[in-house]
Amino acid sequence: MSTQPDFHAWMQGVQAQTEEALGRFLPDAGTLPARLHAAMRYTVLGGGKRVRPLLAHAAGELFGGANEENADAVARAACAVEMIHAYSLVHDDMPCMDDDDLRRGKPTVHVAYDEATALLVGDALQALAFEVLANINATKEDVAPARQVRMLRLLAEAAGSAGMCGGQAIDLDSVGLSLTLEELERMHQLKTGAMLRVSVLLGALAGRDIDADEQDALAAYSRAIGLAFQVVDDVLDATADSATLGKTAGKDAAANKPTYVSILGLEPSRALAEQLRQQAHAALAPFGEQARRLRELADLIVQRKA
Repeated sequence: MSTQPDFHAWMQGVQAQTEEALGRFLPDAGTLPARLHAAMRYTVLGGGKRVRPLLAHAAGELFGGANEENADAVARAACAVEMIHAYSLVHDDMPCMDDDDLRRGKPTVHVAYDEATALLVGDALQALAFEVLANINATKEDVAPARQVRMLRLLAEAAGSAGMCGGQAIDLDSVGLSLTLEELERMHQLKTGAMLRVSVLLGALAGRDIDADEQDALAAYSRAIGLAFQVVDDVLDATADSATLGKTAGKDAAANKPTYVSILGLEPSRALAEQLRQQAHAALAPFGEQARRLRELADLIVQRKA
């Protein structure tokens, strides 16, 4: 009989651990410049599903990162990707991009503070993410310098113009256009998928080195969940209300953005999400039962209601 906690208990534990670690790594709200630091904490703490930290911790456990020697390294990897994610949401919500006023059930940063502060919050969170990751070896963990540099490089690539930022640029350029399914997939592999993929890779590398076959398997898993995440997002945007989502529902249709629902339809989009879930499970076959948490997270991503 397994001695591991059930998935819900494990998830709550990781979310609580991530909240605590983020609170430690973020500047204190009373430290100058106090308004900026308060806004950074407002942005990051007390909300969100923490999908990226969950992926980092699940991969970390698979590759030996759950032991005491590597626990802080995994926590730093998890917090680094969550800070990049939070910064991207702050900038996405600004009037120059999606112009939204609700995020995680509360006013967006440019509404709660102002546009200039929101811009600086994103800039500061991006820098802090790399600082947190670069300080792994300031703790008792023994992560080889070459592996740490690899982690930093992977995060930079995932967050930059060949990853998340590039996907957002394509998204902005695509408003009102008719994209093919392949073009839509490419956009979301960058905008959403790149950061989900690097969450898995950083968690794994916080545990130990990974070989080419292991990286390929994790990449296949990440590709599937990255697309599934966006497909489900598109379905929820078309079917759920703002209170359930914690953000403005129906924004994609109102903005005339291409989505999986607008291209495929609602039921085919749901079917595609299920197909991607099965692909994610299949990609983890080489790891056996030890990849249980990553499988459960694929299920969570596809079956979530918000």
